[in-house]
Amino acid sequence: MEQIGIDTLLRVGIDVGSTTVKVVVIDAADRAAYGDYQRHRADIRATIIAVVAKALDAMEKTLPMGAAQRIAVMVTGSGGLSVSQWLGIPFIQEVTAATVAVKKLIPQTDAAIELGGEDAKITFFSPNNIEQRMNGTCAGGTGAFIDQMAALLETDAPGLNELARNALTIYPIAARCGVFAKTDIQPLINEGARREDIAASIFQAVVSQTISGLACGRPIRGRVAFLGGPLHFLDQLRERFIKTLHLEGDAIIVPPESQLFVALGAAYEAKADITNNADVTNNADTADSANNAGTQGLTIAAFRDSLELLKGAELRETLRLEPLFHNPEELAAFRARHAVECAPVGDLDKAAGPVFLGFDAGSTTTKAVLIDREARILWRFYDVNAGNPVELAVRVLKDLYGVLPQEAFIARSVSTGYGEALFQAAFNVDSGEVETIAHWRAADALMPGVEFLLDIGGQDMKCLRMKEGVITHIQLNEACSAGCGSFLENFARSLGMDIREFSRIALLAEHPVDLGTRCTVFMNSRVKQAQKEGATVGDISAGLAYSVVKNALFKVIKLRNASQIGTKIVAQGGTFNNDAVLRAFEMIAGVEVYRPDVAGLMGAYGAALIARDEWGEMA
Repeated sequence: MEQIGIDTLLRVGIDVGSTTVKVVVIDAADRAAYGDYQRHRADIRATIIAVVAKALDAMEKTLPMGAAQRIAVMVTGSGGLSVSQWLGIPFIQEVTAATVAVKKLIPQTDAAIELGGEDAKITFFSPNNIEQRMNGTCAGGTGAFIDQMAALLETDAPGLNELARNALTIYPIAARCGVFAKTDIQPLINEGARREDIAASIFQAVVSQTISGLACGRPIRGRVAFLGGPLHFLDQLRERFIKTLHLEGDAIIVPPESQLFVALGAAYEAKADITNNADVTNNADTADSANNAGTQGLTIAAFRDSLELLKGAELRETLRLEPLFHNPEELAAFRARHAVECAPVGDLDKAAGPVFLGFDAGSTTTKAVLIDREARILWRFYDVNAGNPVELAVRVLKDLYGVLPQEAFIARSVSTGYGEALFQAAFNVDSGEVETIAHWRAADALMPGVEFLLDIGGQDMKCLRMKEGVITHIQLNEACSAGCGSFLENFARSLGMDIREFSRIALLAEHPVDLGTRCTVFMNSRVKQAQKEGATVGDISAGLAYSVVKNALFKVIKLRNASQIGTKIVAQGGTFNNDAVLRAFEMIAGVEVYRPDVAGLMGAYGAALIARDEWGEMA
């Protein structure tokens, strides 16, 4: 932004967002005299100090020698409230700040769409009403989501924008959840889809998520303003919005410096006569001297000195949780207890007569189990399907028939999971079964009278409650896969680690980080902040294990108290092969949990048991 002459009182707006820090200076003539936009990369304090100090330097250069310029400051954004408390400056809610800037600079706006690092907003303007909508627990379709998707194509957000410029085809990609979106994108990459088309499809997914998730059926009509960093810097993302909303001519509003609009609104609202009324939670001499300026406003020198308060401040201090295991002896006892929880096993080489095959075609993996008439497991298979479960299943079946004794024959087969119908059509599988029933059948076989079953897979989560052998309640995750297997694998991969090693170092971590139960995009920010505060990778891994279980119990199942789940509990699904997740479940629920050694194969084992049951009924 071009610097211009500054006189009398200056107003400064600081926007501390989830991924960026923005600062704007407004002169006495209501002109934007200075603006800056920088990513903080989770080092919020250092970035605020650097960005604001740079702005103050620019202001001082315009002053006569020895002059003391007066300023009024207001802060906004998701991290702004803590800054407000530490520096003793007023805070304004970011949606309100953006609305102030829109009304002042582009009053003809009928609707404003703003995308930030982890948030998305739509504001509808009408003569007598303003309606504001913002994302809540999901950050799908935001700037951080775009960053994650760009990494899949081995580029960054600007690179994604350049790729999208030459797109020819739009593919359907989920934007509601970053984990789901990656599963849509990976098969496209594997099948050789053009990177340009995938890039444009990612932008279209963001558009679809914003319009459907925030507008919720309300038409976006009239003159539409596009605000925020992603829509300012990524013109191809903006183009996808324009085409989807069928906008033309003056209906398209792209104001200059649209990435700074929230900071602009904060600056417009800054007033010298309220700088001495801010609630300063940290009583420091520098802050007191700054605020004592009263209605005359702060001086640049006083505000510069007050920035020193940030150096020792913890703006987003992360809480810590109890260690999963306090010592190696506790870990050894835990492993010994679970080592005896085994499914019956038979010898395939000695098998004769009818055997029964169960397939579980999951979202990210394919599982198969072969059992005999005594329900003993003769053969098993588990592998990632890499977006092509049929090709993997063909190889699996060839391997199975290569080792199946001549005296044995597959009497009946059953498929379950996402690919239930696909496997029936492709391999002439005899029948299919809903995966919740298949999982319950396996759990009840290994723990008769099971009361509560929690299954966590690659992208899904299932909870079943049983009473006297009857399923009374079923709950599944819907649009969010935070807390599933892919969630943990993505974090491990982002840290350059194998999931097994990532899980192992969680077990004896001394200070697990409380990362909450929000979506993967939000949690990434907490992880980065925890790292800045000295958390080890083990602390983060242990914190994620806690988050998986809390997400399942309190966000998906919506329990008020974990003790409501009973005492005969089975944990299954590949995610529970992670000892850290299992331990977190036991600690939160306050009970010992049964985890079979075939936790990741329970859907396939249940399908095989159902195949055996059906064969018996037909005999």
